[in-house]
Amino acid sequence: MTPATHEVTKLLKAWSDGDESALDKLMPLVYDELHRLARQHMRREKPGHMLQTSALVNEAYLRLVDAAQVRWQNRAHFFGIAARLMRRILVDDARRRHFDKRGGRMIQVSLDEAVSVAQEQAANIVALDDALKTLAATDPRQSEIVELRFFGGMSIEETAEFLHVSPGTVARDWTFARAWLRKEMVGEGQETGNLL
Repeated sequence: MTPATHEVTKLLKAWSDGDESALDKLMPLVYDELHRLARQHMRREKPGHMLQTSALVNEAYLRLVDAAQVRWQNRAHFFGIAARLMRRILVDDARRRHFDKRGGRMIQVSLDEAVSVAQEQAANIVALDDALKTLAATDPRQSEIVELRFFGGMSIEETAEFLHVSPGTVARDWTFARAWLRKEMVGEGQETGNLL
């Protein structure tokens, strides 16, 4: 465990124990990593996406602060939760955009705007989320590995630490889950493109 990792874990535990000042010390240590995660997510989005990287970080930060009742275990646990929150934010945004495309909110736009690539990407993110829910029903660990690796940007080793399994188990499950999700999404008529 590096000194920075140890310090993050120490601050997370202090924050869990009710030390509000620990949060002020923690955020400068984790902000760059949160921003890296958000950039990774936004690279998968098409240009012109309404949600910007900083907005994704800020929204995730606000939700993390609201998760004060969480008993933080360590750095991997924190970033695992952050990955889930970012996934939820992006999926909610994609569902909203997909809903808007289907006339959920009547806004007058040009034909070119109505057929934007961003809306197609929103449909793909929603399809991935739906497929992940199906996978979670049959193999929760594989679903969680996809969530941590794809949405959280965690390495095989970080994912293994978070899940308390071996890196080999994560690598095997990651390979199988990606293949299963591709098959599931293609069966639904969705393009996986650069999603998986």
